Amino acid sequence: MRDLTKGNEAKQIVYFAIPMLLGNLLQTLYNTVDSIWVGKGVGEKGLAAVTVSFPIMFMLISLIMGITMGSSIVISQYFGAKDYENVTKSINTTLYFLLISSIVVTVLGIAVSKPILILINTSKDILNEANNYLVIMFLGIIFMFGYNGVTAILRGLGDSKTPLYFLLIATIINIILDPIFIFAFKLGVVGAAVATVIAQAVSFIFSINYINRKHELFKIKLSKIKEADKDLLKKIIKIGIPMGIQQTLVSLAMVFLNSIINLFGVDAMAAYGAAGRIDSFMSMPIMSLSAAVSSFTGQNLGANKKDRVVKGFRATLVIAVGISILIAMLAIIFSSQLISIFNTKKEVIDYGIGYLKIVGMFYFTFAIMFIVSGVIRGSGDTMVPMLTTLIGLWGVRVPLAQYLSKKIGIEGVWWSIGIGWVIGSTLNYIYYKTGRWEKKVVIKKPAKI
Repeated sequence: MRDLTKGNEAKQIVYFAIPMLLGNLLQTLYNTVDSIWVGKGVGEKGLAAVTVSFPIMFMLISLIMGITMGSSIVISQYFGAKDYENVTKSINTTLYFLLISSIVVTVLGIAVSKPILILINTSKDILNEANNYLVIMFLGIIFMFGYNGVTAILRGLGDSKTPLYFLLIATIINIILDPIFIFAFKLGVVGAAVATVIAQAVSFIFSINYINRKHELFKIKLSKIKEADKDLLKKIIKIGIPMGIQQTLVSLAMVFLNSIINLFGVDAMAAYGAAGRIDSFMSMPIMSLSAAVSSFTGQNLGANKKDRVVKGFRATLVIAVGISILIAMLAIIFSSQLISIFNTKKEVIDYGIGYLKIVGMFYFTFAIMFIVSGVIRGSGDTMVPMLTTLIGLWGVRVPLAQYLSKKIGIEGVWWSIGIGWVIGSTLNYIYYKTGRWEKKVVIKKPAKI
């Protein structure tokens, strides 16, 4: 467990972010392995099937995952206030919520996957493969929820390093099992899904076992999970719902963009999948710094140390913007080589190059948007980031993508992504400067008199 209320602000945030960065890179590699094996082994149709499936799954789980992020904020603030009894109650309440939610999402996901695929203009050539992929993934959703829940708990306690080891194990298992199920068992896209679920299950089992062996104070027992605290659940949901809605809005926008890209054919969708995976790698440092500054903010506001929050924010913003500019240059210069990792078809590569060159120019605004929102969320004020996301996505990106795609083709979709980030980052920063987020802290240690 790491106490973020002491020491140099920038160093604390960076050191806390590094394990999360490695974890996020592994998580992205974990997902990307499927795309690489499928793209090389099954072809552009298999890659397109996986690509069109992901936003649908994300849409159906995003609300729950957002609420899980809310639990991390509550735990971090209780931990900062040294209230360990409520830390334990928050942990048990979080796991109870995730257990019930996993059952609901599994049933719902299997029922609506195919109708949604049809609704968003999915090509008949990949419809059945995409649906089969989703069914397998939803059957294993309990392991995904469980692992992410334990990860959120550990991060709230200031431990961003331990989940990295579990994820490393899962990634290695996935890398080994993917070619076995895809090629040896000849399961194709379904094989990739099976390998992913098995790896997630192993990761979850290891994470639960770790807490029970190493953290006696927060030991997880089924009997305790059943004793979920209703008041704490309401608090977690109150904080997490806006983040969940925000993630749902993001996933809905992804689904909508997919429906537009589907109109340009399987090659365009395959390219979007490849470029999107690369984009995920590029965004990981920023996402990790955002999560780190959120936990940093939560602990320091809980300890009544606002001055540290401001210093930490400024340092993190400078670091994030610098990293984003470097990443953008790499993505633009090596765009062709990066896309060809997934598929070597000329049409796929050309579409992918267009994406990376256009979207890459806006990476620095993405950095600003996420670092500012990280601070705001860490205070417990999750409503405003949700609203700015709503405006950036549905007020700008979605209508602009629909309009520009008709005027200049698929590149109109790429431009809409970057312009949406510009609006989102601007709105977040304006709200940060008002200082209203400082008053939203949920749990705070009394100031010394």
